[in-house]
Amino acid sequence: KCVFYCVGTITNKVRFSLMFAVEEINNSSSLLPGVSLGYKIYDTCMSKAVGVQVAMALVNGNEKSVSNEFCTKPAQVQAIIGETYSSVSMAVAKSIGPFSIPLISHSATCECLSDKRKYPSFLRTISSDYHLSRAIAEMVRHFGWTWVGAIRRDDDYGNSGMAAFTEVAEQLGICLEYSLPFFNTYSQGKVLGIIEQIKSSTSRVIVGFVDAGDLEILLDAFFEHNIIGYQWVGTEAWIVDPELAKMDKHSILIFVDMSLMPYFNNVYKGVYAIAHTLHNLLGCKETCSTNNQLDPLTFLEHLKMVRFKTKGGEEVYFDKNGDPVARYEVINWQTSAEEHHEFVTVGLYDYTFPVHKRLTLNVSSIVWAQITNKVRFVPKSVCSENCPPGTRKAVQKGKPVCCFDCIPCAEGEISNITDSIKCEQCYQDYWSNSQRNECIKKETEYLSYEETMGILLTIVSVVGAFMTLAILVVFYRYKDTPIVKAHNSELSFLLLFSLTLCFLCSLTFIGQPSEWSYMLRHTAFGITFVLCISCVLGKTIVVLMAFRATLPGSNVMKWFGPPQQRLSVLAFTLIQVLICVIWLIISPPFPFKNQKLYKDKIILECKLGSSIGFWAVLGYIGLLASLCFLLAFLARKLPDKFNEAKFITFSMLIFCAVWITFIPVYVSSPGKFTVAVEIFAILASSFGLLFCIFLPKCYIIILKPEKNTKKQLMSKMPNKQI
Repeated sequence: KCVFYCVGTITNKVRFSLMFAVEEINNSSSLLPGVSLGYKIYDTCMSKAVGVQVAMALVNGNEKSVSNEFCTKPAQVQAIIGETYSSVSMAVAKSIGPFSIPLISHSATCECLSDKRKYPSFLRTISSDYHLSRAIAEMVRHFGWTWVGAIRRDDDYGNSGMAAFTEVAEQLGICLEYSLPFFNTYSQGKVLGIIEQIKSSTSRVIVGFVDAGDLEILLDAFFEHNIIGYQWVGTEAWIVDPELAKMDKHSILIFVDMSLMPYFNNVYKGVYAIAHTLHNLLGCKETCSTNNQLDPLTFLEHLKMVRFKTKGGEEVYFDKNGDPVARYEVINWQTSAEEHHEFVTVGLYDYTFPVHKRLTLNVSSIVWAQITNKVRFVPKSVCSENCPPGTRKAVQKGKPVCCFDCIPCAEGEISNITDSIKCEQCYQDYWSNSQRNECIKKETEYLSYEETMGILLTIVSVVGAFMTLAILVVFYRYKDTPIVKAHNSELSFLLLFSLTLCFLCSLTFIGQPSEWSYMLRHTAFGITFVLCISCVLGKTIVVLMAFRATLPGSNVMKWFGPPQQRLSVLAFTLIQVLICVIWLIISPPFPFKNQKLYKDKIILECKLGSSIGFWAVLGYIGLLASLCFLLAFLARKLPDKFNEAKFITFSMLIFCAVWITFIPVYVSSPGKFTVAVEIFAILASSFGLLFCIFLPKCYIIILKPEKNTKKQLMSKMPNKQI
């Protein structure tokens, strides 16, 4: 029994592959035993009309008889192998589809042929352009070529393949600078127009959906116009054409890259698919039954479900669209030192693998296109250079998305990947570094003990406290001397103690703040200063009352003795304590992160909570200071014995000047300088009280002891007051 096959556009290697496969099957004892396969070969010469004519003749049994000594009965066509070209295959498949005669193509790759409604009997052993286009696009993207040109054959094969490639390319971020149609019948003027457009382009990679004849014309034109250094990426239509590879030397090492296995093996697999289907249908065991008349539709359905392995271990089967599994080799044209051209496999694409594992490449073995004879390197083909981290892409107006400018990220934004399309905003407590590629934690600003300002203020505070304690020691050492006794020693000791606390309370404003330190700093400051001013006020009142007590018949001092002085100081201080307690209960101070003053750092501030509470504390201190200043001013011209009123007046003048100046400066100072201003006001007013009230007395006690006598004090008193 003989089965005849028709093959379309013929090359020697296609003919040899068919003949070899048939001969191998006929000599096999395990596949179709007792049955011989026959074949009839027709060359359609790329003509749709010839292809349809031959196919219909085969289907109708009208083809001319060819004697064959192996045949025992008239020819029975079970399947047609072919056509090579997609356009011819489409015409033939439409013609024989109603007869359910299988058409198995080894080379037609148009995605349209997978449509079983239009081509129900079409199958192929080569993957469709649907997968090929994706394989090429993924390979192009793998090498970083985002700006490429394209030339397509102006027929179903080229237009369909390029449309599929363009769709995937857009998904992968690849842009086409141009996509030019081409056919080998184009006039010289049209070809020249294509060449000029390529020469004026900036892309260095050309994707070609053309056949060998088209590419031969293009390479001749390239050589004629001295166009060199382009990297070609193509399809199976011309990758393994040795005559075409020889032309490459005229274009100086235009190395052609491509992704598809050599397709001559596809003819071999098509013949074996038919043989295995016959084997299964004929129930072949030791021998095949040749009495069954095979129905074309039954044969077609079984052919679609056939599954076998080749001698090389490759599994062959068809999917629901009549297509095989998409597996491609990546072929690279290379020229040896002897000018021998080789087709070197440098990678593999397997569609059955996960997306990120489909493409494997041995980049080190690839020979690249080059303009000069310098060291070979991967060519670059981009419209715009990659945007480094710290920038974002901004598409240039009127140009494809692959053409862009790199815009630096704004303050507070970063991009930490190459070619970022947007900058990410840093989280609230973070800020962008100077390179805008990393969010770093914002610097937290507060008056710390480590910085120069904090160290200086700490030193001044501690020095002030030690000076106060030193004066306290001096006063205690000379507590029985007239000058100490004459100036109310008990209130002096209490004033020195309160001044020590005033110096030390300024330290609560330095260092990393906490919720407790915020509440402590203002309340401690308010209470210690009221205690201090209360002592000064008590001393001032005693000075005034002592003068009145010297008048005849006056008994006023009995109301301003030590118990009354202590009580007045306690009463004045308790009022401030009450104000602070109410403030803390209603709305206490709390830490606040100010991120508006500076963009790149956080200012730790003390929110007052209740502003009324804060200003009530300051207002009460100001009220006592004003009263003290007024009384001291009235007593400034009293006799020398009570001349302490002059020093109190001057100290209160300094105190009030400091705090009146403090208010506008405090309000307008930014960040940690607000705290520094407050500390400065505390220290300045404390030193003013300390120096004005106590330094004159210390001067007499230590340096002028001869004046520290009762006689000296009494001698200065006018006679009318004695």
